Amino acid sequence: MFWTIPTLMTWTRIVAIPLIVGVFYAPIDPGMRNLIATVMFVVFAATDWLDGYLARKLNQTSSFGAFLDPVADKFLVCASLLVLVHLQRADVFVALIIIGREIAISALREWMAQIGASKSVAVHMIGKVKTTVQMVAIPFLLYDARLFGVIDTGVWGTWLIWASAVLTVWSMVYYLQKALPEIRARVK
Repeated sequence: MFWTIPTLMTWTRIVAIPLIVGVFYAPIDPGMRNLIATVMFVVFAATDWLDGYLARKLNQTSSFGAFLDPVADKFLVCASLLVLVHLQRADVFVALIIIGREIAISALREWMAQIGASKSVAVHMIGKVKTTVQMVAIPFLLYDARLFGVIDTGVWGTWLIWASAVLTVWSMVYYLQKALPEIRARVK
């Protein structure tokens, strides 16, 4: 099921990365760059929900789709964070926390799958909340202006990305605690 509609939507998140990055190198007004990158991020991030919904609705779930979906999410978030650090809209420490957690938990999940204990590190609500906060913070930081003349997206985005970093650490601790019994059993 490599070329199903849900899988193609997942691929769009990966294809979106150079497009979003490229916007910031385009010879256009900085405000327009921010707007285009924000709209692109929101549209492509929405495919995360939509591809899962369609996979279930159209009965097109696959192990490849299940693998590719979180990879695409992580690529999109990490690339956007690096752009934001480059633009000095996000702290490098926040990016290191978020990217480091993604690498660590991905490795943990892979190892747990190899030993047949993947259920102990299955996606939990704290991970979903973390992702949601990230997916709101990033477009706020990409936009970096007043929304509707009232909401300072730079300030709100900064608060949200730091909240996301806290949730990132919390979720990592949660998954490590869930995996700890298996880790202890294997280390002995």
